[in-house]
Amino acid sequence: MFSPVPTVQPAEIADDAYLLDVREADEWAAGHVAGAHHVPIGEVIARLDEVPRQGRVVCVCRVGARSAQVAAYLVQQGYDAVNLDGGMAAWAATGRPMVSDTGQPATVI
Repeated sequence: MFSPVPTVQPAEIADDAYLLDVREADEWAAGHVAGAHHVPIGEVIARLDEVPRQGRVVCVCRVGARSAQVAAYLVQQGYDAVNLDGGMAAWAATGRPMVSDTGQPATVI
């Protein structure tokens, strides 16, 4: 039986939560959550040892589709993983803080 991946809303995420951002490098550079960990979706399996086994992992992408795939994979591997509902688009829409690596104001692309 299929079980959907659990989701969380941007407002439910604590400031010290472990966020795993699975977007591509250009998306990350344009705007991300300060303190998030960047592992593009195509590298998750190879870099799985970088993801902590203890505590909850909040998976993030632009709108939530890619991160839902990663969260489902992590749950299958025994992690406590959830998906950020609406992704970085929802994060930005709720006014949660973001930073960029470009020298420009943070944005979601």
